[in-house]
Amino acid sequence: MADKQISLPAKLINGGIAGLIGVTCVFPIDLAKTRLQNQQNGQRMYSSLSDCLIKTIRSEGYFGMYRGAAVNLTLVTPEKAIKLAANDFFRHHLSKDGKKLTLLREMLAGCGAGTCQVIVTTPMEMLKIQLQDAGRIEAQRKLMAAQAQPSSSPAAAKPAVEKRPTATQITRELLRSKGIAGLYKGLGATLLRDVPFSIVYFPLFANLNKLGQKDPNVKAPFYVSFLSGCVAGSTAAVAVNPCDVIKTRLQSLQRGVNEDTYSGILDCTKKIWQREGPLAFFKGAYCRALVIAPLFGIAQVVYFVGIAEFLLDLLPKRRA
Repeated sequence: MADKQISLPAKLINGGIAGLIGVTCVFPIDLAKTRLQNQQNGQRMYSSLSDCLIKTIRSEGYFGMYRGAAVNLTLVTPEKAIKLAANDFFRHHLSKDGKKLTLLREMLAGCGAGTCQVIVTTPMEMLKIQLQDAGRIEAQRKLMAAQAQPSSSPAAAKPAVEKRPTATQITRELLRSKGIAGLYKGLGATLLRDVPFSIVYFPLFANLNKLGQKDPNVKAPFYVSFLSGCVAGSTAAVAVNPCDVIKTRLQSLQRGVNEDTYSGILDCTKKIWQREGPLAFFKGAYCRALVIAPLFGIAQVVYFVGIAEFLLDLLPKRRA
């Protein structure tokens, strides 16, 4: 992040626009990531990213790849706005007389940003995961039902059509049964993922971006910010992928046939390690890197170019 001070409304608008553009571009890969992370040994529906996307299109249509996108697009604006603006806020208050931040202070700023964003991230991810994984669970149930039925009774082999819940229905049910805490299931795991991510991402991005600055007082070219965001984002994403797998499993309300349930972070970690092996913690890692790299590359370009400052500067001229 640039240490230059930008008005708070401009920061929020920049962060929101960055999030909307980024999510729209990479959402299908994020859906594949969720489904790959949730499937367990012996219940594998998809073998790879491409296999998941092809099967999703065949069974759910093109728009099936965007299941849960509405939740993300609605909440990503405040989420990205909080994340990017909070990092700038903490960097400003941790700097001494405008001097260059030390690595430790950059990491502290990232830690603060990651902690703030979970206010929105946790319920957003909670709802998104239910909608993204619904197709996998339904496909698995149909397959199991078809295998269980004798070939002599084709009428019985036809599974009942299951109506998929909407984000509104899931929210109402969670609020009715568990209160606001229901939407914050997996909060600890979300913190465990997002705080280390921001600690790695923001200092790495800031230092990579500075390499492209010919003058400390001039912004780096947009392509430098894009590439810095991609490299820093993918690096941080892979580093915290084990925490993302645990978070995804804990936030899934529905399970496939014979799939494990978990009582908490330690129970989830233990069962994954014992029953699926250590490599299971890196399920969907390349998908997550493919999601995060362009998402944060686009986000940083929009944020650094400063679309909001340009729009806000036009307002007084129009009124005049």
